[in-house]
Amino acid sequence: MKKYISKSRAEGTVSVPTSKSMAHRLLIAAALCKETSVIYGITPSDDVLATIDCLSSLGVKIEYSDDRAVVTGIDFSKAPASDPLNCRESGSTLRFIIPLCLLSENETILLGSEKLLSRPQSVYEEIAVLKRESHRITLSGRLQPGEYRVRGDISSQFITGLLFALSSLKDDSKIIITTKLESRSYIDLTISAMAEFGVKVSWEGNSTLLIKGGQTYSARNITVEGDWSGAAFIEAFNFIGGNVTVQGLNESSLQGDKAYREHFKALALGCPEINIEDCPDLGPILFTLSAIKNGGRFIGTKRLKIKESDRALAMQEELQKFGARLIIEENAVTVEKRQLHAPNVPLYGHNDHRIVMSLAVISSLFGGEIDGCEAVKKSYPSFFEDINKLGILTYDIG
Repeated sequence: MKKYISKSRAEGTVSVPTSKSMAHRLLIAAALCKETSVIYGITPSDDVLATIDCLSSLGVKIEYSDDRAVVTGIDFSKAPASDPLNCRESGSTLRFIIPLCLLSENETILLGSEKLLSRPQSVYEEIAVLKRESHRITLSGRLQPGEYRVRGDISSQFITGLLFALSSLKDDSKIIITTKLESRSYIDLTISAMAEFGVKVSWEGNSTLLIKGGQTYSARNITVEGDWSGAAFIEAFNFIGGNVTVQGLNESSLQGDKAYREHFKALALGCPEINIEDCPDLGPILFTLSAIKNGGRFIGTKRLKIKESDRALAMQEELQKFGARLIIEENAVTVEKRQLHAPNVPLYGHNDHRIVMSLAVISSLFGGEIDGCEAVKKSYPSFFEDINKLGILTYDIG
């Protein structure tokens, strides 16, 4: 899907979608309950729908309609053999689901895009048998309670997946994080979601998670909070002259991407150095705004290579079309201050929702054609509808 975005200014009020990060976690916690929970406020993003589909295939009863999911959980250790689980392009779904599959002795086939299945699965390869092919993973083995040593600089998704699965076993377990921990906020989101359903995880120092065995998930009725990640792209319009009010956010949220407000302020004041280890999803919009304003240097960027696209490289390629220059290092990106201009060639979304939304923001200043706009369905299906309501002029061109 291609769209042309004309030079236009955003003004008005918009309610952001709910957090897909929390929706994944609440759905899984509910699936581990023996009784029925109701989860309200689920935005139908492609990633969350993938988690719903996979849990359903494993035997969890989920009735989803009108942003509400009624979930009746199962004992995963007794789950029957399932049809192949389609994780689509959702890294969270894949890495959260694998340990749940290992609670039984069933062989499981997980499907997904070639890009998704090429992402590292090293943590799970050490505890199970994973046969990898271009569009599928065949999984076998059984998860046991015990001590697990996990690098903290690969992905917090591994730790989240293990927390859910280990907490349902009879005996105690530990997860020992062996390197500096990145994206701790996502682990804290997991712990908070588990706590909502009555299951406790505790930190021992800054590098060890203690998971008591024999805990029981208790059914809950709960509402998913608003998405700070999506809100960053809407509030970015204020950074370039808009007047937008965002509704639906929990100011006391544990979501790491709420840091965007402080980072936006730093970019407005000068050419700062910003560490995005704990909020890598903000990389594309921060690169974009720094190119528009004063430049900036961003560290903690190495994991951008293994997202939906190589995000640093993708933004280098696309922002160059506006005259920007990004210098990419192993774990840093520098955005130079340069005079920008309207692009004279189409922009490409790289099949990445956060690239598309970032390009939409800068295109509202200069005009621009973006190819691949359908990628926003991954996290923010109503993005273009919402910015249209705010006065950003967009046109379908094929």
